[in-house]
Amino acid sequence: MRIRTLLACTLALPLSMAMQDAAAQMLSPEEVLGKSIFFDLDLSINGNQSCAVCHTPEAGWTGPISEINAGGAVYEGSIPGRFGNRKPPSSAYATPSPILHFVIEKKEALFIGGNFWDGRATGEKLGNPAADQALGPFLNPVEQALPDNACVVYKVCTADYPVSFTEVWGFEACAIDWPIDVDEVCATEGAFVDLSPEDRATVDDSYKKVGLSVADYEASSEVNQYASKFDYYLAGLVDLTKEEKTGFNLFKSKGKCANCHVLDPGPDGEPPLFTDFTFDNLGVPRNPENPWYDQAAFNPEGDRWVDLGLGGFLEKRVDYQRFAQENLGKQKVPTLRNLTKRPYPGFVKAFTHNGYFKTVKQVVHFYNTRDTKPTCLSPYTPVEEALAQGCWPAAEVPVNVNTAELGNLNLSEEQEDAIVTFLGTLDDGFMLSE
Repeated sequence: MRIRTLLACTLALPLSMAMQDAAAQMLSPEEVLGKSIFFDLDLSINGNQSCAVCHTPEAGWTGPISEINAGGAVYEGSIPGRFGNRKPPSSAYATPSPILHFVIEKKEALFIGGNFWDGRATGEKLGNPAADQALGPFLNPVEQALPDNACVVYKVCTADYPVSFTEVWGFEACAIDWPIDVDEVCATEGAFVDLSPEDRATVDDSYKKVGLSVADYEASSEVNQYASKFDYYLAGLVDLTKEEKTGFNLFKSKGKCANCHVLDPGPDGEPPLFTDFTFDNLGVPRNPENPWYDQAAFNPEGDRWVDLGLGGFLEKRVDYQRFAQENLGKQKVPTLRNLTKRPYPGFVKAFTHNGYFKTVKQVVHFYNTRDTKPTCLSPYTPVEEALAQGCWPAAEVPVNVNTAELGNLNLSEEQEDAIVTFLGTLDDGFMLSE
C-alpha cells in the first residue's frame, strides 16, 4: 500500500528527483515529517487524497487540474461525487497569519488572521492557524473523509516515512493499543475506533501534533521560498522591466492594490507577504459551475446557498456573534505570491474564493470596472459571457461590499495589463541569469 501511495503521489506531482533531493536536504526532521504527511495519499478514506492533491507546488500550492479550475474550481473529495464549496487557497505563505483576533477601526471590528477563506481555523486550538487548518480536511466528509482522528494517528504512526512520527514527537505519541479491526474501521464511513480512555487521550494529543507537523512543513523554505523576481529586485540583484515598474507603481497608487495586499515586511521581518490577513467582500459573483450547488446531502439549499464567509463563521461563535452582520460576505485577503505560477503555458488557474475568475487580467478588470458596468440579467452569468456582454453579475453577498478601494478605479486597459505584468514577478522559482 505504501509503495502504491508514494508512486501515485509522484505521478500526480512530477517534481524532478534532483529538486526533491536538494529540497529534502534543506529540511529539518520536523519539516521532513510534515512533508511526508502533506503528500501522503493514504491519509484519506479511499487512499486517494492528500493535502497536495488540492495544494500542488507547480500550481502555486493550489489546485493542480486545469479543467477543474476552468469550471467549478472545487476539488472532489476522497469519496467520489463529493465536493466542498470553495476553491483551494494557496497553502504557501499561510503560516505567518496570526491567531484570529479583531481591532476596533472606525468604530467597527476589523478581524485579522486565521486560515481558511472564512477564518474558521483561528489558531486558538494549537496556537497556529496553519496547524488548526491542517486538521480540518482529514475528517471532512467532502474532503479526505476519514471517520475518526484515531485513523489519522494510526496511519501516521505506522507509515514508512523517512522521518517517523516518533522520531519527532517521542515514542509515547504512538504508544496506543490499536484494535485488530482498525484498518477496517478506518475504511468505513461513520465508524469509530474502539479505544480505552487513556489511548483516546493519546490519540487526541497526537492528532494535534499531526497538525503542527504539517504547519512545520508549510513554514519551511521549500514552501515559503521568497524566490520571486520581486524578491531579487528588493535584494538589488535584478531590475524590473519598464512594464513591471509601471505595474508596481500602479499597484501602490491608482490601483489601490497595496491597501490590502500590503508591502510591509512580514511579522518576522520577511519580505512582503502581499496580504494584511484581513477579510473583504469584493462583490464577487456566484460561480455558476460550483459543484456545491448539487451536493444535496450536505447543501439542502442547492443553488440558493449563499457563501457568507467570515460573517457566517462569526454567527456560530457566541463571543463573536455581535460582529457577524457587518462581516457577511467577507473572505480572507489572500497572498498574491505565486498568483500566476502554473505547471505549463495554457494551464487555467481559478481566482477568488469561489474560482469565478479564470485569469489575473479578469480579476484586475473586475476591480477596475465592477461599479461602472451594468448588472448582468442573470446572477449566474459565467465570466466569459459577462465580459462578452459588457456587464458584471450581481454580488453573491450584496452587503458589506468594499466600494472604497475597488469598483471604479478608472484604469486604462494598458494600466490593467501593467498591473498584471507586475503580479507575474511574484512567482517563486525565478532564475537569476549568470
